Amino acid sequence: MHHLSEQEIVRRENLQKLIEIGIEPYPSATFDINCSSREVKENFLVGDSTYQEVSMAGRLMSKRIMGKASFAELQDSSGRIQIYINRDEICQGEDKTLYNDAFKKWFDLGDFIGIKGYAFYTQVGECSIHVTQIVMLSKSLKPLPVVKKDDDGNVFDAFTDPEQRYRQRYVDLVVNEGVREVFIKRTKMYNSMREYLNVRGYLEVETPVLQPLYGGAAARPFTTHHNTLDMKLYLRIANELYLKRLIVGGFDGVYEFSKDFRNEGMSRFHNPEFTQIELYVAYKDYEWMMNLVEEMVEKVAIDLHGTTQVAVGDNIIDFKRPWQRFTMYEAIQHFTGIDISEMDEEQLRVTARSLHVPVDNTMGKGKLIDEIFGEKCEGNLIQPTFITDYPVEMSPLAKKHKTKPGLVERFEAICNKRNM
Repeated sequence: MHHLSEQEIVRRENLQKLIEIGIEPYPSATFDINCSSREVKENFLVGDSTYQEVSMAGRLMSKRIMGKASFAELQDSSGRIQIYINRDEICQGEDKTLYNDAFKKWFDLGDFIGIKGYAFYTQVGECSIHVTQIVMLSKSLKPLPVVKKDDDGNVFDAFTDPEQRYRQRYVDLVVNEGVREVFIKRTKMYNSMREYLNVRGYLEVETPVLQPLYGGAAARPFTTHHNTLDMKLYLRIANELYLKRLIVGGFDGVYEFSKDFRNEGMSRFHNPEFTQIELYVAYKDYEWMMNLVEEMVEKVAIDLHGTTQVAVGDNIIDFKRPWQRFTMYEAIQHFTGIDISEMDEEQLRVTARSLHVPVDNTMGKGKLIDEIFGEKCEGNLIQPTFITDYPVEMSPLAKKHKTKPGLVERFEAICNKRNM
């Protein structure tokens, strides 16, 4: 049973007090909005009549009570803006309850409110809204983490715990500026990729999520049961096989943004449910596909950032074509100085141990090469790089190389030390 915290109890008491003075905490009426906080801050000019009748809604994020007047912060979907509230302007007549009691005492941080008023600049030059009307739109019964900033912009009591942030994403979105931009850019990325592929005539499709036989990857599935058919089904681990059936059926190119499920370990980089895009095009080879990938990713970077150069941590990653290309053997030789292309299994095992790569006697040739590459090469690949021409032992189902016996025509794109 959930026990209410002290703050949750206080908020419920405030809810009741609002009802007692005739304020509906969850009104059914709509509230018309005519601008966003960002639009006002970016476009308002002194003497401009455009924002003389502002109507906005959002969450109350801070209050600074100063007697008969107060400053507060309103956060809508585009950002935050300061609002100024004067008691005698929002309270008509002798009854000052709306300001003296409701706003000052019973409006809590996180409440959804609607305001009407006009834009102005304070004496210190901050674009703000002078409020002439304020209404409660939805009372918040759970407190938000209070993230404080000093005058220099330094943050205190930040909501930074990864477990809380990812499990309570809605709270993360409210209190941490910049998180919303991640969601927006994710959608823009999808739209950019769709535009690129659609212009080229490839068909976006949907394939089954519930499958009688799972395949297309090596992973452990989630299992479920179809009651009517009395049969076991699996959540897909990949959409590869059904997309290939569409190519067999006569389509020249199909793709899908696929939600896949793998019943395995969890980490920052592995989630039991995740989204991937797969594209299949007939009559092409891996060289053609590499060109498509780098061209599409370059376009996505420009669409999202206006440039091919993107800051990731301490690195500036440039997605401009053409990207660096190494064969698997070339990459290992480049980063270790050792040519392993002619080595047999035992020589590879000895070489791995000499490079201090953890290996054991159960590992075959393909696994040994994979371990050497992972330990000695992958972590050095910051800029977008294609690794090509894998040993057949690593990818026995891929097409054999046209000119290089023992190799297959496979590529992986690696960036910032990880597969893209």
